[in-house]
Amino acid sequence: MDIHRYIRYCLGLVLTTVLVMHSSGVYTIPFINALESRAYDARMRLAPVPSDNLQVIIVDVDEKSLEIIGHWPWHRHILARIVDNLFDHYQIKSLGFDVVFAEADEDASEALLHSMASGPLKDASTFQAEYQKALSKLKRDEIFAASLANRRTVTGFIFGSSTNKGLLPAPVAILNHESDTGLPLVQADGYTANLAILQMNAHGGGFFDNPLIDADGVYRRVPLLQQHKGRLYESLALALSRATLNKPAPELVVSSESGDDDSLLLQWLKIGDIIIPVDEHATVLIPYIGPQRSFNYISASDILDKRADIGSLRGKTVLFGTSAAGLYDLRTTPIETAFPGVEIHASIVQGIIDQTIMHMPGYARGIELLTLLFIGIFFTFLFPRLPPGSCLLVSLLALVILTGGNMLIWNQLHMVLPVASPTLLVAVLFILNATYGYFSETRVRRKLAHLFGQYVPPELVDEMTRNMREIDLDGELREMSVLFADARNFTAISEDMTPKALTQLINAFLTPLTEEVLGQRGTIDKYTGDGVMAFWGAPLEDSRHAEHALYAAINMIKRIDELKPVFRSRGWPEISIGIGINSGEMNVGNKGSAFRVDYTVVGDAVNLGSRLESLTRVYGVDIIAGEDTRRLAHGFAFRELDRVRVKGKDKPVVIYELAGPRESIDQSQAANLAHYHHALELYRERRWDDAEQELFSLSQSDPQRRIYQIYLDRIMHFREQPPPDGWDGSFTYTST
Repeated sequence: MDIHRYIRYCLGLVLTTVLVMHSSGVYTIPFINALESRAYDARMRLAPVPSDNLQVIIVDVDEKSLEIIGHWPWHRHILARIVDNLFDHYQIKSLGFDVVFAEADEDASEALLHSMASGPLKDASTFQAEYQKALSKLKRDEIFAASLANRRTVTGFIFGSSTNKGLLPAPVAILNHESDTGLPLVQADGYTANLAILQMNAHGGGFFDNPLIDADGVYRRVPLLQQHKGRLYESLALALSRATLNKPAPELVVSSESGDDDSLLLQWLKIGDIIIPVDEHATVLIPYIGPQRSFNYISASDILDKRADIGSLRGKTVLFGTSAAGLYDLRTTPIETAFPGVEIHASIVQGIIDQTIMHMPGYARGIELLTLLFIGIFFTFLFPRLPPGSCLLVSLLALVILTGGNMLIWNQLHMVLPVASPTLLVAVLFILNATYGYFSETRVRRKLAHLFGQYVPPELVDEMTRNMREIDLDGELREMSVLFADARNFTAISEDMTPKALTQLINAFLTPLTEEVLGQRGTIDKYTGDGVMAFWGAPLEDSRHAEHALYAAINMIKRIDELKPVFRSRGWPEISIGIGINSGEMNVGNKGSAFRVDYTVVGDAVNLGSRLESLTRVYGVDIIAGEDTRRLAHGFAFRELDRVRVKGKDKPVVIYELAGPRESIDQSQAANLAHYHHALELYRERRWDDAEQELFSLSQSDPQRRIYQIYLDRIMHFREQPPPDGWDGSFTYTST
């Protein structure tokens, strides 16, 4: 297995394990919890829980009311008039107060009249009669209490005070210490409740504080129940919902974890036939129906003066609260940062009536764990096998499926399933593989640049790093071309030169040869002291490898010719080179030992290329190419030199002298080649006299070309010792 892929597997499984352990509760990662909260907020903003039939109206202590009626708190007889108007004139169904009336509504005039009636005017009958009439009007708390009586009115109170003040409403249940103490309900200490006279006349009461605000201060859930001294009290929203729907006290639906009766898990609250999903703390997720003022707000002053529309209030549930900024009842919610607290209660009441309370079931954690395991294992082993682009597409598709499926469940089932951990795992696995792949690819690029930088042109190195999938350093068979270039008579030349001068001479003629190889997209295999070996077709594929090798050979000869006057000016001997080129299937890759490897080519085609370079001395030509090279190089003209059997091969091969690109061959050269090839046919047909005549004519016109004399000598030999029957015209070399 590729070690780098194995490392990616291990890292992916480690990340998966970390998130699985967080999800299973082994430990907590605050960042993921915060991310889950943000995901919940985003879903609530994108898809709130709208209602087709809003039943809750908010009577608002707004700026307008404060301006008309006066600063808050108002006298209780004013509140009584509002209550009377709501029930008698507007015919509402129920009324809840998002305020607490813990102090008596006392007036200084009442104390003054009392002192007068019990003092100087004690015996004044007329004063005493008027005093008794006024006294009934001054008892504002009693007036307000009377307005609450015999109506579906719910007062509000708060837990959490350091002292106990006022009268708590009747509890909805008394806890059974043997079976209910295992429930992790909110434990309340002190309280601030309403005056006894008010609470005793009200239909019910409920707390409106929230001790379970999330760590970031956002109202996402509120408890429907709190316990205090072994008694269970309901929230304002729950009490008002029961009053509206005329439902009995809530029933706790619990289950035991792992069958252990000592470990109870609260799942639902039942009020009659309505089931309310809660968590183990009896909290509900607030089903916000939209931004603030999604409910109908009516100014309290309009209720007092009966200016509000009767039709908008008849048969509705009313919450009395405040949105005035100066009264500090604004909360931070997933929807907005300054959200009226009264509308939070309204949202819960509406959600209970519509039965659209969002639910995070107990098995949500199990779904999250299974999702994490599937994503972690699947993508851990998939991503390392895919290219970066495919990884990105798969990741985006997975994120779309995760978020889309989660939103579908949210909208259709009103169910909240964790989404942060699975999406985070997909993103982190992608980033891990992309980052690791980037650094791994960068490392390979550096390795390739280091490995091939001296042997291939820079632009080819750049192309190799962009197409690394095409490169196999371990070895493969490819059709390629190989070139051997070697200096002639170099041993004799080196004997008369100092080591320093010899080194300078070698560098002087190998440098231009290297430049021509690199200029034709070739790869330097090695330097052989007085020569160079190069190949084409690796490490990158090259469909024109034969042509590039031939052009490099032509340019090498030109560069050596250009060096001759330079060498003469330095007092150096002139250098001539012979070049052998062959094409065919070769094995290319890293080869060597545990201590050193070279990127090189081997095979019969390579060996033949080396033999062809040696034959340039025999035939007196600069460049000899094999028959496969001639077959692949369509734009070049060749002179067939011979059919030979070289050392180590039994099958004869045809060898050619490179005449040059076809467009550079003029008519006289073309005629000369045709004349020569005709003479070669005569020779192979054993027509010695005719062949000799043609070859002699060619040698007279070009006495420097050794090939003519080679065939003339062979004709003389075969006249005396004719070749055997079945002779194929080939010549065998035993030392080359």
